[in-house]
Amino acid sequence: MNAYLIQFSMLWEDRSANHAQVREMVEKVMPEAGSMLILPEMFATGFSMNVDCTAQGDSREDEAFIKELAVKWQCVVVAGVVTRHGDGRARNEALVVSADGGEMLRYAKQQMFTPGGEHDVYLAGDEVRVFDFEGFKVAPLVCYDLRFPEHFRKAIDLGAEVLVVIASWPARRQRHWEVLLQARAIENQAFVIGVNRCGSDPNAEYVGGSVVFDPLGQQVVHAGSGPGVTEVWLDRQALLTWRQQFPALSDRKPN
Repeated sequence: MNAYLIQFSMLWEDRSANHAQVREMVEKVMPEAGSMLILPEMFATGFSMNVDCTAQGDSREDEAFIKELAVKWQCVVVAGVVTRHGDGRARNEALVVSADGGEMLRYAKQQMFTPGGEHDVYLAGDEVRVFDFEGFKVAPLVCYDLRFPEHFRKAIDLGAEVLVVIASWPARRQRHWEVLLQARAIENQAFVIGVNRCGSDPNAEYVGGSVVFDPLGQQVVHAGSGPGVTEVWLDRQALLTWRQQFPALSDRKPN
């Protein structure tokens, strides 16, 4: 499985500028067809509580852009979008689009970031979801979900082998980001891909640190602190071999 981690400095609440940034970055690397492109949480606007800005309109402009990328480069795309739902609120979601532009999966972030007021304007999701890609089962999760290992374990129970976390994780808690991603990889004997943003917004600074850990918790790639696209190859046989050699998952006690 081949994946591209797209880490960039989002312009605050500027959808068209962020679409343009991503388009340019992808065109520079010319990703291999059949790969996965991964964008951060709320990639089009930044992590804003202004739902009138973050939520897509009737034309679903962010989804149209994601589908354009997927079809042009013949890649699956995972990206953070905001979609309106009932009572004036919206959902902070990870959308997965296939290489032919079809929707494969939509996951709604389950853990609202209450210190930032996310629970006041966004509705929490209530289930983990898994999709198939290049022989792997993949589960997308979003930012604050990372602090709640129960969601990751549910993904493993659904057969997940790759756990993808898209985020807007601030610099002041950067150490937590890397340690928690590594822990999720070790305890679940899975590949973990974390894709974060860099730059700043009115509320925080961000230093990227998009990273991949293998099922033993070893770092495979690290994107550094600035904008860029990082490519990684994941070997499913290595995962299966480790799970067989060290059967921690099958040694769990039943609930």
